[in-house]
Amino acid sequence: MRLETEKLLVAYGDMIALIDLSLFVEEGEIVSLVGTNGSGKTTLLNCISGIIRPQSGHISFGEIDNIIEMTPSAIVNLGLVQVPEERLLFSALTVIENLEMGAFSLRARPNYIDTLNEIFELFPILADRKKQKANTLSGGEQQMLAIGRALMSRPKMLMCDEPSLGLAPLMVKHIFEIIRQINERDISILLVEQNVRQALSMSNRGYVLENGSLKLTGKGKELIANEHIEKVYLGI
Repeated sequence: MRLETEKLLVAYGDMIALIDLSLFVEEGEIVSLVGTNGSGKTTLLNCISGIIRPQSGHISFGEIDNIIEMTPSAIVNLGLVQVPEERLLFSALTVIENLEMGAFSLRARPNYIDTLNEIFELFPILADRKKQKANTLSGGEQQMLAIGRALMSRPKMLMCDEPSLGLAPLMVKHIFEIIRQINERDISILLVEQNVRQALSMSNRGYVLENGSLKLTGKGKELIANEHIEKVYLGI
């Protein structure tokens, strides 16, 4: 299902967070959204998820012409799901209880057992840790759990906000490989990520967001070679 935003405007008082922001993600794509801290990346994801209402603009998903007035739970039921920055797990609940919390949508409940088995196949460590509380897991395991919880809702598109944040290099590599495997299961990915080279190298296309508006767009591997990207984001 195609996601498209058109001319989004988000402001907090006099501060403009997003202005005239238009982008799209085609079905089956991995699309990266990169930019410096405060550029509006998380605001955009929260806008798409229904957590923030824009002052103006349009968001369509699949056959739904405009989802802006929909609640976050209704948007999840459409199959559009966010993995939030810093994971936001239920720390006092066990792994299995966190996964159960991800299966509350109407589209997810009938397939609970099958989906849970798929999650444990994708993340065997979660099966081993299923009775542990979430706050006892390592950072990498918590990120796996956050992704697994989102997958329990059986998304058609997954929006991942900084999945490599705070992780060791080896775990970062593993998380990106997991994201690639998820995409191979016919789930589209919108990826917000600080690791610009890694994100763009695995993406069909990328967008560069600066000061709430789009600075650049293009194919992922072409953007890596862009002079502005090299200078500002890759330190070349």
